[in-house]
Amino acid sequence: MSDADGRFLMFVEDLYEDLEVWYPKLRLEEAGGSVVLAAPEAGRLYAGKHGYPCVSDEAIADMNERDFRGLVIAGGFAPDKLRRIERVKELTREFMTAGKLVAHICHGGWIPASAGICRGFRMTSTPGIKDDLINAGALWVDEPAVIDRNMVSSRRPGDLPDFMKGIFEFLKKN
Repeated sequence: MSDADGRFLMFVEDLYEDLEVWYPKLRLEEAGGSVVLAAPEAGRLYAGKHGYPCVSDEAIADMNERDFRGLVIAGGFAPDKLRRIERVKELTREFMTAGKLVAHICHGGWIPASAGICRGFRMTSTPGIKDDLINAGALWVDEPAVIDRNMVSSRRPGDLPDFMKGIFEFLKKN
């Protein structure tokens, strides 16, 4: 059994940050896991900020936390759209309550903030949403990756190696 055995959920929507979806997805698969890319519509083509295409596997409305080992939330401008979907916030809260991995990078922190699960957590993000996380109760720090209980956070695409180290460190222990 590898450190990433199991299924992981990732959200996708237009204007996702290309590297922040594909790098974690491929690293998790390389380590033995599988990743479901869920979006507002199943089977639809979504375009990243830099134009990389992504076809969603499933609809967000059909997802259940119990079917996954963790949630990984990419940044870009997609999280701003996704956090307006009640099921996205519900799923995020369900992963947190179950003690499963909730990982977010860059603007991905908008979703945990809107889900109301940041209070008292030490975390990071792109400086552009620092105030949003602080206003949601987070203890914001400027570090490449932060692990606090079952939440792993990171700042930007250049921090992806540290982000994945944090995810694998959490998975190894849980």
